[in-house]
Amino acid sequence: MAGTQQNSGSMYNSLTAGSKIVGTIVTDSNIRVDGTIEGDVKCAGKLVVGEKGVILGTIECENAEIMGTIEGKIVAKQSLALRATSRIKGEIYTLTLTVEPNAIFNGTCEMGKTTVQPNKK
Repeated sequence: MAGTQQNSGSMYNSLTAGSKIVGTIVTDSNIRVDGTIEGDVKCAGKLVVGEKGVILGTIECENAEIMGTIEGKIVAKQSLALRATSRIKGEIYTLTLTVEPNAIFNGTCEMGKTTVQPNKK
């Protein structure tokens, strides 16, 4: 189930494991995804995708930490961290990229590019 939680005085949104959303999510604050999203995510803060989290679509955010599965395009304006359990298939645009050992990334990456690029056909 989706919800809003408070952590150390700051608010963040969450999608728990077992939940699924089909459509676009837009948030002005941080969000954690442990469920499945089939659609785009536009986050003005930090996006965290837990180990069971899956996003199939385009992600636009300031910062992202990925431990789950992403298929699509990631645009992280500041930084993107791919943790050891992450599985990424698609395009990455970011200023700073951190990749832990055992993370899997198949696709393209452009550092220094933080605007959404048009889809190539």
